[in-house]
Amino acid sequence: MAGSFERFFSPGKGNGLRATRDCAVSELLTCTEPFVYTTCRRRNRAASVCDNCLRRSAKLQRCSQCKFARYCNSLCQKKAWKDHKRECLCLKSISPNVPTDSVRLVAKIIFKLLEQPDCTSGELYSINDLQSHFKDLNEDMEQGLGHLAATLEQYLKREIPDSSKLPPGFQTLEYFCKLTCNSFTISDGEMQDVGVGLYPSMSLLNHSCDPNCVIVFEGTRLHLRTVKEIPQGQELTISYIDVKMPSHMRQLQCQRQYCFTCDCDRCASKDKDEDMLAGGEEASREMERSLTTLEEMRSQNNLMEALTLCKKLINCSQLPNKNIQQLKALDFAMDLCINLEMWEEALQFALRTLEPYSLYYLNYHPVRAVQLMKVGKLQLHLGMFPEAMTTLKQAFEIMKVTHGRDHGLTQDLMELLGECEMRVKAT
Repeated sequence: MAGSFERFFSPGKGNGLRATRDCAVSELLTCTEPFVYTTCRRRNRAASVCDNCLRRSAKLQRCSQCKFARYCNSLCQKKAWKDHKRECLCLKSISPNVPTDSVRLVAKIIFKLLEQPDCTSGELYSINDLQSHFKDLNEDMEQGLGHLAATLEQYLKREIPDSSKLPPGFQTLEYFCKLTCNSFTISDGEMQDVGVGLYPSMSLLNHSCDPNCVIVFEGTRLHLRTVKEIPQGQELTISYIDVKMPSHMRQLQCQRQYCFTCDCDRCASKDKDEDMLAGGEEASREMERSLTTLEEMRSQNNLMEALTLCKKLINCSQLPNKNIQQLKALDFAMDLCINLEMWEEALQFALRTLEPYSLYYLNYHPVRAVQLMKVGKLQLHLGMFPEAMTTLKQAFEIMKVTHGRDHGLTQDLMELLGECEMRVKAT
């Protein structure tokens, strides 16, 4: 970590990180492991993510004690036992109830602070230094955190029967706030959420809707990479949120979750707002409401029924593909078709997303790279080898910057390109 960036005071923002040397595009500035992490169990309907390595698998072994944690194999379970041991007893004590991700994560922080009192020192920032913005909470938010604190108390009762056994000076509500403002959603190779973790030094990174860095993950490991040239002394920035939203929605999310209003150039100029809302507000709101219904149908595993409705909504809609609600519907239909192995229809929907993705995910963006890779895989599967080669090469040009050539996903992409090249030569 040393040598590439340093902590500094960023005017109007507080703490930040800045480059200590000139950085080129596609540099890996740091790799770091989390202070604590947990799976996003409530977001993973099939519970198909290993609690140790966060990799997806169709066949996972359950912990024989709590019946909640799942692992790829005995090796992953053994590696996880040190951190899972006390958690296991808590999970077992409240079964069949299930703790929220945030309750589980705060409990892991407590266990770690109790077992390793000197573990709070970070290279640039420690967990004790993290900002909570507790004083900025409104009454409803404070009440919600109070419910989480009560749930945590019940969850920990088996291992920590009263507050005197907590780490010295530990304030439960404050730590829930720290999680809200500082945790990172850990995603897999396809940018699907698999976990949530705390990486204290990386919490110094400030937000921009047009950042000069991106964060990607490989397992639990966080990679910070440059996507622009960064001169010495310039602040390093990432995007905290999905930028595929109009400026007022981005600002609202930043204010609600992180207690600041973004004033970057994109927000100030309302860049791409007209495109995102093209087709009319009422039609957009109607599509947004329909997408909520579709999500409920998918959660109940009514995939074919959801696809039928989704196709009807898309076909009847007067919204252009670049409208963000229409774009969400196209993505939704593509994913449903893939799950139902309807490859031709999946490709039709996927191709309609590419132009809007290039419009909203500017420069080098991992989400656009993954979308291009999905389209290329569909084309390859359907025997459209020249088209697949073109699409996969576009994905590679982005991914070698956002992920790096050594990342597992980039390696998979290179294998697909090799296979595609052989198929083209054979035809």
